Amino acid sequence: MRKIECISVFDMLKVGVGPSSSHTLGPWRAAQRWIAELKSKERFDQVEKIHVDLYGSLSLTGKGHATDIATVLGLLGHDPVTMDIEILDSEISNVRETGRLLLNGEREIEFSIAENIKFNRKFLEFHPNGMTFRACLFNAKKTSSSFYSIGGGFVVKKERKNASKKMKNFQNFPFSIEKATELLAFCKKENKTISEIVLENERSLRTDEEIDANFKQIWNVMLESMYIGCHTEGTLPGGLNVKRRAFEMHQRLIGDTSYTDVEDWIPAIRQTEVKFRQILKWVTCFALSVNEVNASLGRVVTAPTNGSAGTVPAVLMYYLCIENH
Repeated sequence: MRKIECISVFDMLKVGVGPSSSHTLGPWRAAQRWIAELKSKERFDQVEKIHVDLYGSLSLTGKGHATDIATVLGLLGHDPVTMDIEILDSEISNVRETGRLLLNGEREIEFSIAENIKFNRKFLEFHPNGMTFRACLFNAKKTSSSFYSIGGGFVVKKERKNASKKMKNFQNFPFSIEKATELLAFCKKENKTISEIVLENERSLRTDEEIDANFKQIWNVMLESMYIGCHTEGTLPGGLNVKRRAFEMHQRLIGDTSYTDVEDWIPAIRQTEVKFRQILKWVTCFALSVNEVNASLGRVVTAPTNGSAGTVPAVLMYYLCIENH
Protein backbone atom coordinates (compact mmCIF):
# COMPACT_ATOMS: atom_id res chain seq x y z
CA MET A 1 0.00 0.00 0.00
CA ARG A 2 1.25 3.43 -0.90
CA LYS A 3 2.10 5.72 2.01
CA ILE A 4 1.45 9.00 0.25
CA GLU A 5 -0.66 11.59 2.06
CA CYS A 6 -3.17 13.83 0.34
CA ILE A 7 -2.27 17.50 0.02
CA SER A 8 -5.10 19.90 -0.70
CA VAL A 9 -4.71 23.24 -2.45
CA PHE A 10 -5.81 24.70 0.87
CA ASP A 11 -2.97 22.95 2.67
CA MET A 12 -0.55 24.92 0.51
CA LEU A 13 -2.44 28.21 0.28
CA LYS A 14 -2.99 29.03 3.95
CA VAL A 15 -3.86 32.36 5.56
CA GLY A 16 -1.40 33.29 8.28
CA VAL A 17 0.75 35.95 9.85
CA GLY A 18 4.35 36.62 8.79
CA PRO A 19 7.24 36.61 8.63
CA SER A 20 7.72 32.81 8.34
CA SER A 21 5.40 29.88 7.75
CA SER A 22 7.69 27.46 9.59
CA HIS A 23 9.00 29.79 12.32
CA THR A 24 5.93 31.97 12.95
CA LEU A 25 2.73 30.37 11.64
CA GLY A 26 3.79 26.84 12.63
CA PRO A 27 4.53 27.61 16.32
CA TRP A 28 1.30 29.65 16.50
CA ARG A 29 -0.66 26.63 15.24
CA ALA A 30 1.26 24.33 17.58
CA ALA A 31 0.21 26.42 20.60
CA GLN A 32 -3.41 26.17 19.48
CA ARG A 33 -3.13 22.41 19.05
CA TRP A 34 -1.58 22.02 22.51
CA ILE A 35 -4.48 23.88 24.11
CA ALA A 36 -6.89 21.61 22.24
CA GLU A 37 -4.96 18.61 23.59
CA LEU A 38 -5.20 19.89 27.16
CA LYS A 39 -8.95 20.32 26.78
CA SER A 40 -9.49 16.91 25.20
CA LYS A 41 -7.60 15.31 28.11
CA GLU A 42 -9.54 17.47 30.62
CA ARG A 43 -6.33 19.08 31.93
CA PHE A 44 -6.88 22.65 30.74
CA ASP A 45 -8.63 23.77 33.95
CA GLN A 46 -5.83 22.27 36.05
CA VAL A 47 -2.97 24.24 34.46
CA GLU A 48 -1.06 26.38 36.96
CA LYS A 49 2.14 27.22 35.05
CA ILE A 50 3.38 26.68 31.52
CA HIS A 51 6.80 26.65 29.88
CA VAL A 52 7.75 26.48 26.20
CA ASP A 53 11.03 25.08 24.86
CA LEU A 54 12.06 26.04 21.32
CA TYR A 55 14.69 23.82 19.73
CA GLY A 56 17.12 23.92 16.84
CA SER A 57 16.17 26.21 13.98
CA LEU A 58 13.20 27.65 15.89
CA SER A 59 15.66 28.74 18.54
CA LEU A 60 18.53 29.92 16.33
CA THR A 61 16.39 32.30 14.25
CA GLY A 62 13.40 32.53 16.57
CA LYS A 63 13.83 36.13 17.62
CA GLY A 64 14.09 37.38 14.06
CA HIS A 65 11.05 35.40 13.00
CA ALA A 66 8.99 36.38 16.08
CA THR A 67 8.62 32.73 17.09
CA ASP A 68 8.15 33.65 20.75
CA ILE A 69 5.53 36.29 19.91
CA ALA A 70 3.61 33.89 17.65
CA THR A 71 3.67 31.22 20.37
CA VAL A 72 2.25 33.65 22.93
CA LEU A 73 -0.51 34.75 20.54
CA GLY A 74 -1.47 31.11 20.07
CA LEU A 75 -1.50 30.55 23.83
CA LEU A 76 -3.73 33.61 24.22
CA GLY A 77 -6.27 31.93 21.95
CA HIS A 78 -5.89 34.17 18.93
CA ASP A 79 -6.18 32.66 15.46
CA PRO A 80 -3.84 33.88 12.68
CA VAL A 81 -6.69 33.82 10.15
CA THR A 82 -9.14 35.97 12.09
CA MET A 83 -7.10 37.97 14.61
CA ASP A 84 -7.27 41.76 14.36
CA ILE A 85 -3.63 42.49 13.51
CA GLU A 86 -4.03 46.01 14.92
CA ILE A 87 -4.13 44.65 18.49
CA LEU A 88 -1.10 42.36 18.12
CA ASP A 89 1.40 44.76 19.72
CA SER A 90 -0.90 45.68 22.58
CA GLU A 91 -1.60 42.03 23.39
CA ILE A 92 2.11 41.22 23.62
CA SER A 93 2.83 44.42 25.57
CA ASN A 94 0.14 43.50 28.10
CA VAL A 95 1.74 40.11 28.76
CA ARG A 96 5.20 41.69 29.11
CA GLU A 97 4.02 44.43 31.47
CA THR A 98 1.71 42.37 33.70
CA GLY A 99 3.64 39.10 33.74
CA ARG A 100 0.33 37.32 33.25
CA LEU A 101 -1.27 35.46 30.35
CA LEU A 102 -4.96 34.77 29.70
CA LEU A 103 -4.64 31.19 28.47
CA ASN A 104 -6.94 30.69 25.49
CA GLY A 105 -8.75 33.84 26.61
CA GLU A 106 -10.20 31.88 29.55
CA ARG A 107 -7.78 31.35 32.44
CA GLU A 108 -5.22 33.83 33.76
CA ILE A 109 -1.85 32.43 34.82
CA GLU A 110 1.57 33.87 35.64
CA PHE A 111 3.74 34.05 32.55
CA SER A 112 6.94 35.82 31.56
CA ILE A 113 7.87 35.75 27.88
CA ALA A 114 11.57 36.11 28.73
CA GLU A 115 11.56 33.36 31.39
CA ASN A 116 8.84 30.93 30.28
CA ILE A 117 9.92 30.65 26.64
CA LYS A 118 13.38 29.13 26.38
CA PHE A 119 15.55 29.14 23.25
CA ASN A 120 17.49 25.85 23.18
CA ARG A 121 20.30 25.56 20.65
CA LYS A 122 20.18 21.76 20.50
CA PHE A 123 18.09 19.96 17.87
CA LEU A 124 15.41 17.36 18.51
CA GLU A 125 15.88 14.15 16.52
CA PHE A 126 12.62 14.12 14.55
CA HIS A 127 12.89 17.54 12.83
CA PRO A 128 15.00 20.75 13.09
CA ASN A 129 11.93 22.87 13.94
CA GLY A 130 10.87 21.28 17.23
CA MET A 131 9.11 22.74 20.25
CA THR A 132 7.83 21.31 23.53
CA PHE A 133 5.01 22.69 25.68
CA ARG A 134 5.11 21.83 29.38
CA ALA A 135 2.48 22.45 32.03
CA CYS A 136 2.48 22.16 35.82
CA LEU A 137 -0.97 21.22 37.12
CA PHE A 138 -2.65 22.07 40.43
CA ASN A 139 -2.34 18.45 41.58
CA ALA A 140 1.49 18.69 41.29
CA LYS A 141 1.47 16.55 38.18
CA LYS A 142 3.12 17.60 34.94
CA THR A 143 2.22 17.16 31.28
CA SER A 144 4.13 17.91 28.10
CA SER A 145 3.70 17.64 24.35
CA SER A 146 6.11 18.18 21.44
CA PHE A 147 5.30 19.50 17.97
CA TYR A 148 7.30 19.99 14.81
CA SER A 149 6.84 22.79 12.30
CA ILE A 150 7.82 21.13 9.03
CA GLY A 151 7.31 24.11 6.71
CA GLY A 152 4.47 25.86 4.93
CA GLY A 153 2.55 26.17 8.20
CA PHE A 154 2.29 22.37 8.57
CA VAL A 155 2.56 21.17 12.18
CA VAL A 156 2.95 17.48 13.07
CA LYS A 157 3.67 15.28 16.05
CA LYS A 158 6.22 12.49 15.99
CA GLU A 159 3.56 9.79 16.08
CA ARG A 160 1.68 11.40 13.12
CA LYS A 161 -1.83 10.29 14.20
CA ASN A 162 -3.44 12.21 11.33
CA ALA A 163 -1.22 10.59 8.72
CA SER A 164 -3.47 7.54 8.22
CA LYS A 165 -6.47 9.78 7.53
CA LYS A 166 -4.51 11.75 4.94
CA MET A 167 -3.32 8.52 3.35
CA LYS A 168 -6.93 7.32 3.12
CA ASN A 169 -7.96 10.64 1.54
CA PHE A 170 -5.18 10.20 -1.02
CA GLN A 171 -6.52 6.75 -1.93
CA ASN A 172 -9.97 8.28 -2.44
CA PHE A 173 -8.71 10.93 -4.86
CA PRO A 174 -10.14 10.29 -8.33
CA PHE A 175 -6.63 11.07 -9.59
CA SER A 176 -4.03 9.92 -7.03
CA ILE A 177 -0.84 11.53 -8.33
CA GLU A 178 2.68 11.11 -6.98
CA LYS A 179 4.72 12.29 -9.97
CA ALA A 180 4.48 14.98 -12.63
CA THR A 181 4.53 12.27 -15.29
CA GLU A 182 1.39 10.75 -13.76
CA LEU A 183 -0.29 14.14 -13.80
CA LEU A 184 0.50 14.57 -17.50
CA ALA A 185 -0.78 11.06 -18.21
CA PHE A 186 -4.09 11.80 -16.51
CA CYS A 187 -4.41 15.08 -18.45
CA LYS A 188 -3.97 13.24 -21.76
CA LYS A 189 -6.20 10.32 -20.82
CA GLU A 190 -9.06 12.46 -19.45
CA ASN A 191 -8.51 15.35 -21.90
CA LYS A 192 -8.42 17.74 -18.95
CA THR A 193 -6.18 20.63 -17.95
CA ILE A 194 -4.04 20.48 -14.80
CA SER A 195 -6.47 22.78 -12.99
CA GLU A 196 -9.42 20.53 -13.90
CA ILE A 197 -7.60 17.47 -12.57
CA VAL A 198 -6.78 19.28 -9.31
CA LEU A 199 -10.37 20.49 -8.98
CA GLU A 200 -11.71 16.94 -9.26
CA ASN A 201 -9.39 15.88 -6.41
CA GLU A 202 -10.52 18.83 -4.27
CA ARG A 203 -14.16 17.82 -4.84
CA SER A 204 -13.46 14.55 -3.02
CA LEU A 205 -12.62 16.63 0.09
CA ARG A 206 -15.22 19.45 0.02
CA THR A 207 -18.17 20.86 -1.92
CA ASP A 208 -17.94 23.37 -4.77
CA GLU A 209 -19.45 26.00 -2.46
CA GLU A 210 -16.75 25.37 0.15
CA ILE A 211 -14.02 25.48 -2.50
CA ASP A 212 -15.30 28.80 -3.86
CA ALA A 213 -15.66 30.29 -0.36
CA ASN A 214 -12.13 29.24 0.61
CA PHE A 215 -10.66 30.70 -2.58
CA LYS A 216 -12.58 33.93 -2.07
CA GLN A 217 -11.11 34.25 1.43
CA ILE A 218 -7.61 33.53 0.10
CA TRP A 219 -7.91 36.11 -2.68
CA ASN A 220 -9.30 38.73 -0.29
CA VAL A 221 -6.27 38.29 2.00
CA MET A 222 -3.89 38.44 -0.97
CA LEU A 223 -5.53 41.62 -2.28
CA GLU A 224 -5.60 43.23 1.16
CA SER A 225 -1.91 42.46 1.79
CA MET A 226 -0.96 44.07 -1.54
CA TYR A 227 -3.11 47.11 -0.82
CA ILE A 228 -1.72 47.56 2.70
CA GLY A 229 1.86 47.12 1.50
CA CYS A 230 1.41 49.68 -1.29
CA HIS A 231 -0.10 52.22 1.10
CA THR A 232 2.20 51.89 4.13
CA GLU A 233 5.37 53.98 4.32
CA GLY A 234 8.20 54.11 6.86
CA THR A 235 10.61 51.41 7.99
CA LEU A 236 10.16 47.72 8.65
CA PRO A 237 10.27 46.46 12.26
CA GLY A 238 13.30 44.57 13.51
CA GLY A 239 15.81 47.28 14.34
CA LEU A 240 17.71 47.31 11.01
CA ASN A 241 15.87 50.44 9.78
CA VAL A 242 15.02 48.88 6.42
CA LYS A 243 12.97 51.38 4.45
CA ARG A 244 9.72 50.19 2.89
CA ARG A 245 9.99 50.44 -0.89
CA ALA A 246 6.53 49.47 -2.19
CA PHE A 247 4.90 52.74 -1.06
CA GLU A 248 7.02 55.07 -3.19
CA MET A 249 7.14 52.61 -6.10
CA HIS A 250 3.35 52.46 -6.10
CA GLN A 251 3.02 56.24 -5.92
CA ARG A 252 5.17 56.62 -9.03
CA LEU A 253 3.21 53.99 -10.94
CA ILE A 254 -0.35 55.01 -9.95
CA GLY A 255 0.31 58.71 -10.55
CA ASP A 256 -2.72 60.98 -10.12
CA THR A 257 -5.31 58.23 -10.66
CA SER A 258 -7.93 58.50 -7.90
CA TYR A 259 -9.62 55.74 -5.90
CA THR A 260 -11.14 55.42 -2.43
CA ASP A 261 -10.55 51.87 -1.20
CA VAL A 262 -9.27 48.42 -2.11
CA GLU A 263 -12.33 47.70 -4.29
CA ASP A 264 -11.65 50.79 -6.42
CA TRP A 265 -7.94 50.05 -6.61
CA ILE A 266 -8.00 47.45 -9.40
CA PRO A 267 -10.12 49.61 -11.78
CA ALA A 268 -7.82 52.55 -10.94
CA ILE A 269 -4.72 50.57 -11.92
CA ARG A 270 -6.42 49.59 -15.19
CA GLN A 271 -6.88 53.27 -15.99
CA THR A 272 -3.16 53.98 -15.83
CA GLU A 273 -1.08 53.82 -19.00
CA VAL A 274 0.97 50.65 -18.69
CA LYS A 275 3.77 50.40 -21.20
CA PHE A 276 5.96 47.36 -21.67
CA ARG A 277 8.78 48.66 -19.48
CA GLN A 278 6.34 49.36 -16.63
CA ILE A 279 4.87 45.87 -16.46
CA LEU A 280 7.80 44.43 -14.52
CA LYS A 281 7.71 47.44 -12.19
CA TRP A 282 4.05 46.81 -11.39
CA VAL A 283 4.57 43.08 -10.79
CA THR A 284 7.60 43.84 -8.62
CA CYS A 285 5.60 46.41 -6.67
CA PHE A 286 2.79 43.91 -6.01
CA ALA A 287 5.21 41.20 -4.82
CA LEU A 288 7.30 43.60 -2.74
CA SER A 289 4.22 45.01 -1.01
CA VAL A 290 3.27 41.54 0.25
CA ASN A 291 6.87 40.82 1.29
CA GLU A 292 6.86 43.97 3.42
CA VAL A 293 3.52 43.14 5.02
CA ASN A 294 4.86 39.67 5.74
CA ALA A 295 8.04 41.07 7.29
CA SER A 296 6.01 43.29 9.64
CA LEU A 297 3.89 40.48 11.16
CA GLY A 298 1.04 41.23 8.77
CA ARG A 299 -1.52 38.77 7.40
CA VAL A 300 -0.56 37.03 4.14
CA VAL A 301 -1.20 33.77 2.29
CA THR A 302 1.48 31.10 2.15
CA ALA A 303 2.26 30.26 -1.48
CA PRO A 304 3.39 27.64 -0.48
CA THR A 305 5.54 29.41 2.15
CA ASN A 306 5.56 32.91 3.61
CA GLY A 307 8.87 33.44 1.84
CA SER A 308 7.14 33.17 -1.52
CA ALA A 309 3.89 34.79 -0.40
CA GLY A 310 4.28 37.72 -2.80
CA THR A 311 4.69 35.75 -6.01
CA VAL A 312 1.21 34.29 -6.56
CA PRO A 313 -0.76 37.47 -5.72
CA ALA A 314 1.62 39.49 -7.92
CA VAL A 315 0.96 37.22 -10.91
CA LEU A 316 -2.79 37.26 -10.27
CA MET A 317 -2.79 41.06 -10.07
CA TYR A 318 -0.85 41.20 -13.35
CA TYR A 319 -3.53 39.00 -14.93
CA LEU A 320 -6.37 41.12 -13.50
CA CYS A 321 -4.94 44.58 -13.94
CA ILE A 322 -2.41 44.55 -16.73
CA GLU A 323 -4.06 41.87 -18.87
CA ASN A 324 -7.50 43.24 -17.87
CA HIS A 325 -9.13 39.89 -17.14
